[in-house]
Amino acid sequence: MHEREWPEEGELVVCTVADVKDFAAFVTLDEYDGRRGLIPISEIARGWIKYIRDYIREGQKVVCKVLGVDPGRGHIDLSLKDVNEHQRREKIHEWKNEQKAEKWIGFASESAGVDRKVIEESIYREYGLLYPALEDIVTTGGEAAERLGLDEPVREALITIANENVKVSKVTITGHLVLTSPRPDGVNVIRRALRSAQPKIEDVDIDLIYIGAPKYRIKVTAPDYKAAERAIEKAASAAVGVVERAGGSGKFVRKQKAG
Repeated sequence: MHEREWPEEGELVVCTVADVKDFAAFVTLDEYDGRRGLIPISEIARGWIKYIRDYIREGQKVVCKVLGVDPGRGHIDLSLKDVNEHQRREKIHEWKNEQKAEKWIGFASESAGVDRKVIEESIYREYGLLYPALEDIVTTGGEAAERLGLDEPVREALITIANENVKVSKVTITGHLVLTSPRPDGVNVIRRALRSAQPKIEDVDIDLIYIGAPKYRIKVTAPDYKAAERAIEKAASAAVGVVERAGGSGKFVRKQKAG
């Protein structure tokens, strides 16, 4: 299912092959309520094709690129040859995630006692797809649900469902360190502070990026949101502590990013 009724030119779509003729293959678009599409033989594969069934068969799931859409005539022209293996794998992965997300949204709507369309429309406005919204809810500790403009019971249902089902391999959060030192050797003080902001923590990566004095970006990548939060707070506190003990000033400005 998709929030739009028709695909856009250049879009990759998951299709089921319905009928194969000598000159073309007819497919249904899984994400667009089974709308029909046509793959001409010239778009099946590169090079000369002797037998079209050597390349495509009924019942097969394929990923196609949309070449053109004519809603007035109900025509969708597709290409199979313009989709490489990497694109195919990525699109199938996305499609499978969306199928799972649709099921989970159904659970959330039942739990909150609201029409699932209310939830889906809110998510589509913000994200365009369902699964990235649920993933974002997990990686931000539930804060992403606030942006959806839904009532609290619905938000809580979404947060619960997302945390129970979505598995995120890594979470990335960021913030800014603002460090200043009035001492003549202030540069060395700042260096010590930045070194202290990179403690060794198992399964956690901490990167510091110079933005422009006195600001430094700190990025933490961890297995989950809570671990990332603990690590960034520890790193920032260590850096600010070094500067303040040396008579300077420091502060940590928190920002978020899902990754």
